[in-house]
Amino acid sequence: MGARSPLAKNVVKLVRRPVIRNERSRRLTGDEEQRLLDGCDGGQTPYFKNLLILAIETGMRRGEIVGMKWSDISHNRLVITLALTKNGSGREVPLSQRAFDALMDWKARASVDQSTVFPMTPGALEQAWRRLLIRTGIKSLRFHDLRHEGVSRLFERGLNIIEVSSISGHKELRMLKRYTHLSADDLVARLG
Repeated sequence: MGARSPLAKNVVKLVRRPVIRNERSRRLTGDEEQRLLDGCDGGQTPYFKNLLILAIETGMRRGEIVGMKWSDISHNRLVITLALTKNGSGREVPLSQRAFDALMDWKARASVDQSTVFPMTPGALEQAWRRLLIRTGIKSLRFHDLRHEGVSRLFERGLNIIEVSSISGHKELRMLKRYTHLSADDLVARLG
Protein backbone atom coordinates (compact mmCIF):
# COMPACT_ATOMS: atom_id res chain seq x y z
CA MET A 1 0.00 0.00 0.00
CA GLY A 2 1.32 3.37 -0.94
CA ALA A 3 1.41 6.38 1.32
CA ARG A 4 -1.73 8.43 1.35
CA SER A 5 -1.47 12.02 0.31
CA PRO A 6 -3.12 14.63 2.47
CA LEU A 7 -6.34 16.07 1.15
CA ALA A 8 -6.00 19.31 -0.71
CA LYS A 9 -9.06 20.70 1.06
CA ASN A 10 -10.48 20.23 4.50
CA VAL A 11 -13.52 18.25 3.36
CA VAL A 12 -15.15 18.55 6.78
CA LYS A 13 -15.70 22.25 6.02
CA LEU A 14 -17.77 21.23 3.01
CA VAL A 15 -20.27 19.38 5.20
CA ARG A 16 -23.25 21.49 6.13
CA ARG A 17 -25.02 20.96 9.42
CA PRO A 18 -28.70 20.31 8.95
CA VAL A 19 -31.03 23.10 10.03
CA ILE A 20 -33.36 21.64 12.60
CA ARG A 21 -36.71 23.37 12.78
CA ASN A 22 -37.84 22.27 16.20
CA GLU A 23 -39.95 25.27 17.02
CA ARG A 24 -42.91 24.34 19.17
CA SER A 25 -46.26 26.01 18.91
CA ARG A 26 -47.97 24.66 22.06
CA ARG A 27 -50.62 27.04 23.34
CA LEU A 28 -52.72 26.87 26.47
CA THR A 29 -56.03 25.20 25.67
CA GLY A 30 -59.41 25.11 27.35
CA ASP A 31 -59.12 25.70 31.10
CA GLU A 32 -55.36 25.00 31.34
CA GLU A 33 -54.49 28.56 32.36
CA GLN A 34 -57.01 28.52 35.19
CA ARG A 35 -55.89 25.05 36.26
CA LEU A 36 -52.25 26.20 36.37
CA LEU A 37 -53.11 29.28 38.43
CA ASP A 38 -55.39 27.33 40.79
CA GLY A 39 -52.71 24.64 41.12
CA CYS A 40 -50.22 27.20 42.43
CA ASP A 41 -52.21 27.42 45.67
CA GLY A 42 -51.13 23.87 46.57
CA GLY A 43 -47.43 24.61 46.02
CA GLN A 44 -44.66 25.72 48.34
CA THR A 45 -43.69 28.83 46.33
CA PRO A 46 -45.85 31.75 47.53
CA TYR A 47 -45.29 33.86 44.39
CA PHE A 48 -45.54 31.17 41.70
CA LYS A 49 -49.00 32.29 40.54
CA ASN A 50 -47.73 35.88 40.21
CA LEU A 51 -44.73 34.62 38.24
CA LEU A 52 -46.94 32.61 35.85
CA ILE A 53 -49.24 35.56 35.22
CA LEU A 54 -46.22 37.72 34.38
CA ALA A 55 -44.88 35.03 32.01
CA ILE A 56 -48.22 34.67 30.21
CA GLU A 57 -48.88 38.40 29.99
CA THR A 58 -45.41 39.50 28.82
CA GLY A 59 -43.85 36.54 26.98
CA MET A 60 -40.63 37.07 28.98
CA ARG A 61 -38.03 34.29 29.08
CA ARG A 62 -37.50 32.19 32.20
CA GLY A 63 -34.04 33.69 32.85
CA GLU A 64 -35.37 37.23 32.45
CA ILE A 65 -38.13 36.57 34.97
CA VAL A 66 -35.91 35.05 37.66
CA GLY A 67 -33.21 37.67 37.06
CA MET A 68 -35.58 40.62 37.41
CA LYS A 69 -35.08 43.10 40.26
CA TRP A 70 -37.67 45.37 41.83
CA SER A 71 -35.58 48.32 40.62
CA ASP A 72 -36.19 47.15 37.01
CA ILE A 73 -39.90 47.99 37.32
CA SER A 74 -41.01 51.52 36.55
CA HIS A 75 -44.27 51.94 38.45
CA ASN A 76 -45.32 55.20 36.83
CA ARG A 77 -44.61 53.94 33.29
CA LEU A 78 -45.80 50.30 33.79
CA VAL A 79 -42.59 49.06 32.18
CA ILE A 80 -39.89 46.52 33.07
CA THR A 81 -36.41 47.47 31.90
CA LEU A 82 -34.28 44.42 31.12
CA ALA A 83 -30.62 45.44 30.99
CA LEU A 84 -29.16 42.41 29.24
CA THR A 85 -31.15 39.65 27.59
CA LYS A 86 -30.39 36.38 25.80
CA ASN A 87 -29.86 38.11 22.48
CA GLY A 88 -27.25 40.46 23.95
CA SER A 89 -29.21 43.68 24.18
CA GLY A 90 -31.59 45.32 26.61
CA ARG A 91 -35.25 46.07 26.10
CA GLU A 92 -38.29 47.53 27.79
CA VAL A 93 -41.30 45.31 28.41
CA PRO A 94 -44.64 47.09 28.81
CA LEU A 95 -46.92 45.65 31.46
CA SER A 96 -50.61 44.94 31.08
CA GLN A 97 -52.74 45.90 34.07
CA ARG A 98 -53.03 42.21 34.93
CA ALA A 99 -49.23 41.75 34.92
CA PHE A 100 -48.70 44.91 36.99
CA ASP A 101 -51.36 43.86 39.51
CA ALA A 102 -49.70 40.42 39.86
CA LEU A 103 -46.35 42.09 40.58
CA MET A 104 -47.85 44.53 43.10
CA ASP A 105 -49.76 41.72 44.82
CA TRP A 106 -46.48 39.86 45.34
CA LYS A 107 -44.59 43.04 46.34
CA ALA A 108 -47.11 43.65 49.15
CA ARG A 109 -46.26 40.19 50.56
CA ALA A 110 -42.54 39.98 49.70
CA SER A 111 -39.67 40.58 52.08
CA VAL A 112 -38.76 44.28 52.14
CA ASP A 113 -34.99 43.68 51.82
CA GLN A 114 -35.37 41.38 48.84
CA SER A 115 -33.92 42.97 45.66
CA THR A 116 -34.87 40.12 43.31
CA VAL A 117 -38.56 39.97 42.44
CA PHE A 118 -38.77 36.17 42.34
CA PRO A 119 -35.93 34.75 44.48
CA MET A 120 -35.38 31.42 42.75
CA THR A 121 -32.89 29.90 40.35
CA PRO A 122 -33.90 28.72 36.86
CA GLY A 123 -33.47 25.13 38.15
CA ALA A 124 -35.79 25.73 41.11
CA LEU A 125 -38.35 27.27 38.77
CA GLU A 126 -38.17 24.17 36.56
CA GLN A 127 -38.74 21.89 39.58
CA ALA A 128 -41.70 23.97 40.78
CA TRP A 129 -43.09 23.89 37.22
CA ARG A 130 -42.83 20.08 37.00
CA ARG A 131 -44.55 19.68 40.38
CA LEU A 132 -47.33 22.05 39.23
CA LEU A 133 -47.91 20.02 36.05
CA ILE A 134 -48.21 16.84 38.14
CA ARG A 135 -50.69 18.54 40.54
CA THR A 136 -52.82 19.85 37.67
CA GLY A 137 -52.54 16.80 35.39
CA ILE A 138 -51.50 18.97 32.43
CA LYS A 139 -49.39 17.11 29.87
CA SER A 140 -46.68 18.15 27.40
CA LEU A 141 -46.46 21.79 28.46
CA ARG A 142 -43.06 23.41 28.95
CA PHE A 143 -42.50 26.62 30.86
CA HIS A 144 -41.14 28.12 27.62
CA ASP A 145 -44.55 27.47 26.03
CA LEU A 146 -45.86 30.30 28.22
CA ARG A 147 -43.57 32.62 26.23
CA HIS A 148 -45.19 31.36 23.03
CA GLU A 149 -48.61 31.93 24.61
CA GLY A 150 -47.70 35.46 25.67
CA VAL A 151 -46.28 36.44 22.28
CA SER A 152 -49.29 34.93 20.48
CA ARG A 153 -51.62 36.98 22.68
CA LEU A 154 -49.73 40.17 21.79
CA PHE A 155 -50.54 39.50 18.13
CA GLU A 156 -54.13 38.69 19.04
CA ARG A 157 -54.39 42.11 20.70
CA GLY A 158 -53.58 43.65 17.31
CA LEU A 159 -49.91 44.53 17.72
CA ASN A 160 -47.81 44.29 14.57
CA ILE A 161 -44.64 42.23 14.13
CA ILE A 162 -42.29 45.17 14.85
CA GLU A 163 -44.17 46.12 18.03
CA VAL A 164 -44.20 42.51 19.23
CA SER A 165 -40.47 42.04 18.50
CA SER A 166 -39.67 45.14 20.60
CA ILE A 167 -41.56 43.56 23.52
CA SER A 168 -40.47 39.93 23.08
CA GLY A 169 -36.84 40.62 22.20
CA HIS A 170 -36.89 38.45 19.07
CA LYS A 171 -34.19 39.79 16.78
CA GLU A 172 -35.07 37.57 13.85
CA LEU A 173 -38.47 38.25 12.36
CA ARG A 174 -38.37 34.69 10.96
CA MET A 175 -38.80 33.44 14.54
CA LEU A 176 -41.80 35.71 15.07
CA LYS A 177 -43.47 34.89 11.79
CA ARG A 178 -44.65 31.54 13.14
CA TYR A 179 -46.73 33.35 15.76
CA THR A 180 -48.67 35.48 13.33
CA HIS A 181 -50.59 32.68 11.58
CA LEU A 182 -51.29 35.05 8.70
CA SER A 183 -53.31 33.72 5.81
CA ALA A 184 -53.31 35.11 2.28
CA ASP A 185 -57.13 35.34 2.42
CA ASP A 186 -57.02 37.53 5.53
CA LEU A 187 -54.41 39.77 3.91
CA VAL A 188 -56.53 40.15 0.75
CA ALA A 189 -59.45 41.21 2.93
CA ARG A 190 -57.28 43.80 4.70
CA LEU A 191 -55.96 45.19 1.41
CA GLY A 192 -59.56 45.77 0.31
